[in-house]
Amino acid sequence: GLGNVWKFPYICGKNGGAAFIVIYLLCLLGLGLPILICEYAIGRGSNKSLGSAFKMLSPEGTRWHHFRWVAYAGNYLLMMFYTMVAGWMLNYFVYSLTGQLSGKNVEQIGGEFNNMLSTPSVMIFWTLVVVVISILVCSLGLQKGVEKISKVMMILLFALMIIMAVNSLLLDGSSEGLKFYLVPDFSKMKEQGIGNVVFAAMSHAFFTLGLGIGSMEIFGSYLSRDCKLTGESINVVILDTVVALTAGIIIIPACFAYGINPGAGPSLLFITLPNVFNQMPGGVIWEVLFFIFMAFAAFSTVIAVFENIMSFAMDMFGWSRNKTAIINCIIILIASLPCVLGYNVWSDLHLIGGRDVLDSEDFLVSNLLLPLGSLIYLLFCVTKWGWGFDNYMEEANTGSGLKVSRKLKPYFQFVLPVLILIILIQGLM
Repeated sequence: GLGNVWKFPYICGKNGGAAFIVIYLLCLLGLGLPILICEYAIGRGSNKSLGSAFKMLSPEGTRWHHFRWVAYAGNYLLMMFYTMVAGWMLNYFVYSLTGQLSGKNVEQIGGEFNNMLSTPSVMIFWTLVVVVISILVCSLGLQKGVEKISKVMMILLFALMIIMAVNSLLLDGSSEGLKFYLVPDFSKMKEQGIGNVVFAAMSHAFFTLGLGIGSMEIFGSYLSRDCKLTGESINVVILDTVVALTAGIIIIPACFAYGINPGAGPSLLFITLPNVFNQMPGGVIWEVLFFIFMAFAAFSTVIAVFENIMSFAMDMFGWSRNKTAIINCIIILIASLPCVLGYNVWSDLHLIGGRDVLDSEDFLVSNLLLPLGSLIYLLFCVTKWGWGFDNYMEEANTGSGLKVSRKLKPYFQFVLPVLILIILIQGLM
């Protein structure tokens, strides 16, 4: 998905490089993987979207189903800025196709990105394209189109990323970047604050797997009972992490080679990579391929969330798929406008803690809704007031493959909830 190639490198660069990666990997194993299994179990156990899953699985008289509205809001909030970033990918595909970035230096390429942000008509157009295409795909269904195309495009994207990673390692001046990325230096964490780095690793573990707002639960509802959910979840975590680490190898050494701050924020990918392509033999071709593959990666993320939103609305309101698609197309397009305008017309608007619109929306999703939702999923699965640990274990361990050990029950019931609660409180602070 988009978070691995767009978001992971600049978070890694901002939080100390290799030291951050060590903590991040521990968070994926200790926090992300268990919650992913919980989401898949709820989805497969109910065969429903989040709109009906809690109501179907929870004990009579409990109120777990009220959480679905928080998750529903979280999906909308995520789309309010993700559609815009996906639009950036499409715009840069056109830039690469027309050679607009070729032969330019670091400052000129940065200027192109800033020009895009400052032009409302361009930003609105590409966001509109993303919303309309995603809604059309979801209105037609997933397996016949998205699944078949995405399998091919994601394999090609990963193959291209391997080539680009090798190229970045061969750039003059990249060795310091590689050292920053692969050799842990925990003293670098002090510059950002150790607590902040640990929190960033924890929250990104939730973000990269899309946990806490039902995005994985809906795919769990489509899973067969042939395989245990632990193996399915481990496959997802491994693939997700390999792509993220490869993206870092592409971008971080290149930042050092071209004198770009690796913690520059959301613009990092769009400023660093065009410089890399300009130095590669046949760079224009590689650039075109990369941004078209990244556009598909962006759509895979956006469509996953759109499908969750649509399934919820069809479950809750009894609408047809086409009606749901039209209504949500209008809602999400309007809801995306504040983030788009936050870079130009409303550029002086600062919200949570002085953040701009995108960072404020990202803050609410990453720091609040994802850990809160993950905590609710976990408690629902492992406490007697929810679905219950025995029911959860039975569902997770149905099929062949690796199983969840019952010896982990104390960790699931007592340690993991406390860790997530700490993340939630730290995020709010």
